[in-house]
Amino acid sequence: MRLTTLCYIEKDGCYLLMHRIRKQQDENAGKWIGIGGHMKEEESPEECVRREILEETGLTVEDLKLRGILTFILPAWGNELTFLYTASTNEEVSRECSEGVLKWIPIDEVMDLPLWEGDRVFLPLLKEEKDFFSMKLIYDEEGHLQQYRTEV
Repeated sequence: MRLTTLCYIEKDGCYLLMHRIRKQQDENAGKWIGIGGHMKEEESPEECVRREILEETGLTVEDLKLRGILTFILPAWGNELTFLYTASTNEEVSRECSEGVLKWIPIDEVMDLPLWEGDRVFLPLLKEEKDFFSMKLIYDEEGHLQQYRTEV
């Protein structure tokens, strides 16, 4: 099982999202996603998410908050355990990302974008200010959400 991190960084009522349109062989191709990536063997989830945020955006964040753990069952790509964070910043993005285009999207417009079906399930929980949740999302071979279950 892959270990990954994902962070939704907020500024002025917007989330910083990445439109995944630049990377070859990308399972996220065409989707809008938060900032994050794969954990290195020696990293904690917090070290990973901070590194990924810095590498992809040039931002540093101080108020990281672990909001949930997502278990993705993905037959086509391999299963994944994702540590889900939120953070905020007053900084501007200082670099271009090789994996996609970064853009500040008003939070109330995020659901109008091409997202993974599972993102449409867990993103509203971030707005509810729940302290922590765990969610299992099961996809089929074509990448369509078949079922999900929320804990806590």
